[in-house]
Amino acid sequence: MENVSDFLDLFLHLDDKLAEYIQIYGNWIYLILFTIIFCETGLVVTPILPGDSLLFAAGAFAARGSLSWWKLIVLLSIAAVLGDAVNYAIGKFMGPKVLTANGRFLKREYLDKTHRFYERYGGKTIILARFVPIVRTFAPFLAGVGSMSYWKFASFNVIGGIVWVVFFVLLGYGTGNIPIVTKYFEIVVIGIVFVSILPAVFEAWRARREAAAG
Repeated sequence: MENVSDFLDLFLHLDDKLAEYIQIYGNWIYLILFTIIFCETGLVVTPILPGDSLLFAAGAFAARGSLSWWKLIVLLSIAAVLGDAVNYAIGKFMGPKVLTANGRFLKREYLDKTHRFYERYGGKTIILARFVPIVRTFAPFLAGVGSMSYWKFASFNVIGGIVWVVFFVLLGYGTGNIPIVTKYFEIVVIGIVFVSILPAVFEAWRARREAAAG
C-alpha cells in the first residue's frame, strides 16, 4: 500500500515532485524522464506510468526555464519511438509462443484477429493509440503479435511518437506560465488524463453495446 500511496502522491503532485527532482538531479533529470517514457511505451508491464501528464509537466517547467524544451522533444521522442520498437519486438518474438491453440485465455484465434485488425487499421491505430493511456502500451505489442510488417509499423511509430511528444511538451510549454494553469496545475493534469482516456471508454462502451445488440 505504501508503494501505491507513493505513486498516487507522485501523480497528484507531479509539479512539486518534478521541481524537487530537477533540483536534486540537475541534468540527470533528462535521463530519468527518458527512462519513464521508454518504460511506459516499451514495457507491457508498466502501463500505469505517467505519459501525457509527464510530458505536459515537463513542457510547463521548460516554460519556467527549468528545462530545455528542445532537449525534451528530441530525447523523449527518441524514448517514445524506441519504446514502441522494443514493445513490438517483444510481441513479435514472445506473442506467438504464448498464444497457443490450446490456451485457455490466449488463443490462436486472438492472434489471427489481431493480424487482420492491424492489417486494416494498423497505421491509424499505432498513431492514435499514442494519445490513449494504457492502449498505447499494448498497441505496439499487439502489432508485433499480429505480425504487422516491421517497416509499416516503424513508419507510423516514428510519426506517432514524435507527434505525441511534440504536442504535449509544447502544450505544457505554451501554457506553463499562465497563472490559472500554475495555480491549478494538479487539476489541469488530471483533466488531461481524463480527456486522454475518453476514447478508450467510448470504444469499450460501443463494443459492449454492439455485443449486446448482437
